[in-house]
Amino acid sequence: MISITVAQLEIWIASVIYPLARILAVAASAPFLSNTALPRRIRLMLGLALALAIVPILPPMPNVPPNSGMGLWILAQQILIGVGMGLSMRIVFTAVDMGSAVVAFQMGLGFANFYDPQNTSQTSVVSNFMTLIATLLFISMNGHLIYFAVIAQSFTAIPISITPLQASSWEFLALLGSRIFSTGVLLALPIVVMMMCCNLSLGVLNRVAPQLHLFAIGFPVTLMLGFVSLALMMSYLVVPLERIFNEGLSAMLAFALPPMPQAPQPLLPGIPELP
Repeated sequence: MISITVAQLEIWIASVIYPLARILAVAASAPFLSNTALPRRIRLMLGLALALAIVPILPPMPNVPPNSGMGLWILAQQILIGVGMGLSMRIVFTAVDMGSAVVAFQMGLGFANFYDPQNTSQTSVVSNFMTLIATLLFISMNGHLIYFAVIAQSFTAIPISITPLQASSWEFLALLGSRIFSTGVLLALPIVVMMMCCNLSLGVLNRVAPQLHLFAIGFPVTLMLGFVSLALMMSYLVVPLERIFNEGLSAMLAFALPPMPQAPQPLLPGIPELP
């Protein structure tokens, strides 16, 4: 007769519940996985399947019962680590959204907003289009599979323990947030320069021939030029977006690794490069 003690049962539960908490926290905060179009049951089943798959290769777990005070502390730590990892990757997509908002403003489509159920906020049409392009590009590069590789490697880089996260981890996350503006402006810079040249030309033409009523024809011209510039820029977005995705995936692990890096480093060893 097989007998199972309470201690053995607690060890089995702890070996699954701690990784599951981190995985579900990543799924709840990371882009693509936290999409509202993905049902919660599917996310729960996906997290549970991933946790059961990687449990045999995980480092030794702390011998702490999950129903104790220290066990709850470890559980809270895993949730914080998972949320931090997810936010590190979400910053990448927020930078794309930021650049798209600048492009929409320069094109004169800053007022063309609609309610986005995925972000539960008002989003410009251009931002929604660029975010969709970035998501499709991320999936085409097998980014969703690299997500799972990064999550599995995080348990080796950031082991499950009672050691709390350092203040440098949250400082790194705050400094990473500044890249929203720098990366967004760099993505939008070609169209910004193009639209600046167009506005300067219209301004000079308005001074030379004020009877042309450029206020009436200026908006169609800038709108058409903006769409043409956006279409031309699509062919060159792969390389910068691939670099941004790599930085975001690397930051998912660098978030809780001391010492704090000043900027996202190249992908850590063991993380497959995007093709």
